Amino acid sequence: MNEQLEVVAEGGGRWEEKQADEWLFGQTTDRRQIGVSFLADGRAQVMVWAPRARWVDLAIEGNPDSLPLDKEKFGYWCLTTDQLRPGDRYRFVLHGPEGTPPLYRPDPASLAQPEGVHGPSQAVDTRQFYWEDACWVNPPLSSYLIYEIHTGTFTPEGTFAGIEQKLDYLKALGVNAIEIMPIAEFPGNRNWGYDGVLGFAAHHAYGGAKALHHLVNACHYRGMAVVLDVVYNHFGPEGNYLDDFGPYLTDQYQTPWGKAVNFDDAWCDGVRRYVIENALMWLRDFHIDALRLDAVHAIKDFGPVHILRELRQHVDALTASTGRTHYLIVESDLNDPRVISPLAEQGYGMDAQWVDEFHHALRVTGGGERTGYYADFQKIYHLSKSYIDAYAYDGQFSAVRQKRFGLRADRNPGHQFIVFSQNHDQVGNRKGGERSSQLFSFDMLKLMAGAVLVSPFIPMLFMGEEWGETNPFFYFVHHSDPALIRAVQEGRQKEFEAFYDGGQMPDPQSQSTFRQSSLQWSLPTQEPHQTLLRYYQCLIAIRKQLPALHHLSRRHLRAMPDEANQTLVLHRWHTETHVLCLMNFSKEIRLIALPDGEHRWQKLFDSSAEEWQGLDQAGPSPSPESVVSGEAIPVRPESMVLYGRGHERLHLAMHTFYSYSTR
Repeated sequence: MNEQLEVVAEGGGRWEEKQADEWLFGQTTDRRQIGVSFLADGRAQVMVWAPRARWVDLAIEGNPDSLPLDKEKFGYWCLTTDQLRPGDRYRFVLHGPEGTPPLYRPDPASLAQPEGVHGPSQAVDTRQFYWEDACWVNPPLSSYLIYEIHTGTFTPEGTFAGIEQKLDYLKALGVNAIEIMPIAEFPGNRNWGYDGVLGFAAHHAYGGAKALHHLVNACHYRGMAVVLDVVYNHFGPEGNYLDDFGPYLTDQYQTPWGKAVNFDDAWCDGVRRYVIENALMWLRDFHIDALRLDAVHAIKDFGPVHILRELRQHVDALTASTGRTHYLIVESDLNDPRVISPLAEQGYGMDAQWVDEFHHALRVTGGGERTGYYADFQKIYHLSKSYIDAYAYDGQFSAVRQKRFGLRADRNPGHQFIVFSQNHDQVGNRKGGERSSQLFSFDMLKLMAGAVLVSPFIPMLFMGEEWGETNPFFYFVHHSDPALIRAVQEGRQKEFEAFYDGGQMPDPQSQSTFRQSSLQWSLPTQEPHQTLLRYYQCLIAIRKQLPALHHLSRRHLRAMPDEANQTLVLHRWHTETHVLCLMNFSKEIRLIALPDGEHRWQKLFDSSAEEWQGLDQAGPSPSPESVVSGEAIPVRPESMVLYGRGHERLHLAMHTFYSYSTR
């Protein structure tokens, strides 16, 4: 009898646990559940997580009476009503302890904030979006060539519509994926986007939800994927009313931006659901092709299932439901392959990650300063190691960190790593916001671009680099709280004091700082910017044409560094096609020996050629058109020469494109 009672009790407990799991964790992938969504009959379904409230009402502008929400399990409040329509503005009314005034707050899952972070939310029915991309298929991640964009400074308009007007330009450049820096509603009209506080709302100054929908449609029509930068490691400070609803943050851990997001402390289930619903919304309701998760090393989660792993599981469920493929890309400085390893191997299942170390090694090799975190990198050696191992540090002692750092990523293919010579962080976090065009010679710009585009990884360009944009890209904000403005100004100065001795960084709050960061679209019609743009176009086309370059195999690769002469030979191959990339980072002509063997190599490309204004058009290149393995080839200073064999059929097509692009 006792045994039977124990079994019944155990079974009942499991049943209750199962019901809880289904309600809390079994969120459907079909539609968004938190916030405001609309049913087929036109009624609004309202759900908000507010475990700190005694009760919650919905206040609709123009409606004299607030509507009470019903209290559900686990801190949720729900309502189904026909009184809230698309376009209506509303707030939640949070009633706290007896004697305290009610709080009128925007919806944490609001899709639109037409008056900014402090104003009311606006109801949006995403079912009304008219999609024209039924035939769109997200290409394999290995074929991505990414172009990073800050919406506010990319065009004079500073909007999603402005980006749309430049899509044909990007298509002609050879880009097939744009990555948009964070767009979640932030204070004011100018910000990098990492201070967002309402993660479901596309910023009103950029055009809002409908304009984003239109942009994605336009991208897919042109065969371009859309990557959206999202921030799940912290919430911005101004307009952050989340704490009034529930414990979105935890005192257990700190990040560089304050308290950590609550992924494993008390009441964390509601926060985890908030993040997962957010990711699913961008992918499902806005047809975003990939998410780039900011600084996941700042996510603190020591629970049994890491939030990244759980997110992967839900995105996989969405793919199974819709048939659409979606990628998860992360920024991580952990050098831990577990982050990008499959779920079956007990990894977190992220599809790819940014590799800042490739950038650091390339900049130091190109002659950049060795201050701050750059002090860990040696010329040529670490660049060569990055080509082979992706991580420059995978278990070695780091002098900057004062410890051994990283693990080897031997089992992770090339398409799991994204490399670049510039990005918003590495430019904007400089005191002067200098782009590479202000730090390196014209010839070194071409060499660094080549070093990225011949890599066995996914290349990413930062907006304007392809024509050598000369305007800086500063860090900028638009806060309204004087104390917060001072804190940001002082914090930026202190954060980068290891890089710079004395002097003040540009004021992040100043509108002129923002304006100076805008691209100059007149430059691509002027020299030498026009030549650099054609150079990028040609090199991108070559990457796409040559199987040895566009197949991202880390096994079919050799890197042969010569630290004394500051040269590097990269040998890549696919089946019978081979490419040799001879890179000379020195300021002298160097003789670079080709690998031994009985092969004849045909010259494919030379960054020092007269067509590319090599060394101020110094005349014919000393590198011969045809060479034999084992020969030593003269290569001009700060230049790159490509030789190939096994792709004679492609040589004529490449020669035709090369001739056309240099007219």
